[in-house]
Amino acid sequence: MTLPIWMYFVVAGIFASAFMTVKSAKEEKKIEDEWIEKEGEVYISRMHEEKERRRQFS
Repeated sequence: MTLPIWMYFVVAGIFASAFMTVKSAKEEKKIEDEWIEKEGEVYISRMHEEKERRRQFS
């Protein structure tokens, strides 16, 4: 019992789609982590500036 050739293409397409989904999810996570880290650095630098400003006024 052999499958029609188009069934092999469908199965290959499913695997290719799953691979691309996993790949793009990893890339998105990496980009999101970089953005979160950058925003965290901005927040920390603002905290240091505020702390320094308060130290100068007291």
